[in-house]
Amino acid sequence: MNVEVNNESGVEIDAHGLMRLSRFVMSSLRLHPECELSIKLVDEDTMARYHVEFLDLPGPTDVMSWPMDELRPGAEDDAEPPLGHLGDIALCPTVAATQGTKAGHGTWAELELLTVHGILHLLGYDHAEPAEKAEMWDVQGRLLEAWRSPANRMEGV
Repeated sequence: MNVEVNNESGVEIDAHGLMRLSRFVMSSLRLHPECELSIKLVDEDTMARYHVEFLDLPGPTDVMSWPMDELRPGAEDDAEPPLGHLGDIALCPTVAATQGTKAGHGTWAELELLTVHGILHLLGYDHAEPAEKAEMWDVQGRLLEAWRSPANRMEGV
């Protein structure tokens, strides 16, 4: 899986860790092994501009996603999932730092959550309605739990 991370935020971030996490999530959701994803880390001014331009909402946000080829998670019986560009994600590390502190789990854990959240949005998950939110939060939670499991850490996924 081809994951590109471009850090334009001015904040030092473990780009390799975000790549590993993204590949883990994409593999867990049975996407094509040659599927592509782009992640861009941006500052608050850039994120605020994106937020207004694309959602007509003020101020910076934590994560935004732009799907490309409308890929969906592969079914267990799929012989070969479709190949394509999953899409683009923008993350704002300074917003993530504030949220991670408030949540009591720190910046890196928040960036992990936001990366998974962004990938799920690219795959068509949403949280506008209560049932959608419950499904998305369930999948997001299971992926993060699996990613953070001791066995996964030892394997160095």
